[in-house]
Amino acid sequence: MDKSKRPFLKSKRSFSRRLPAIQSGDRINYRNMSLISRFISEQGKILSRRVNRLTLKQQRLITIAIKQPRILSLLPFLNNEKQFERIESTSRTTGIRTRNK
Repeated sequence: MDKSKRPFLKSKRSFSRRLPAIQSGDRINYRNMSLISRFISEQGKILSRRVNRLTLKQQRLITIAIKQPRILSLLPFLNNEKQFERIESTSRTTGIRTRNK
């Protein structure tokens, strides 16, 4: 059969729907740190909606719930522990430089 005359066939993949990240009983609140920590990257950034698989309303509530403890200094704005370790390990210990004339 010629490619142009072949009927269009859809792939028959079955999609398994993952469980939602937030259960119906979970309260999105700035004091619920176990819930909030799931939506923050290792660097302290808020993960996107596609990564979290949240609805738009849930993502807005999560964003507000993350920003409140940051302002109250319960949660750091950025987690730069790895960056500080890298700077300390690469720092040079040079003494007094002598100029060559």
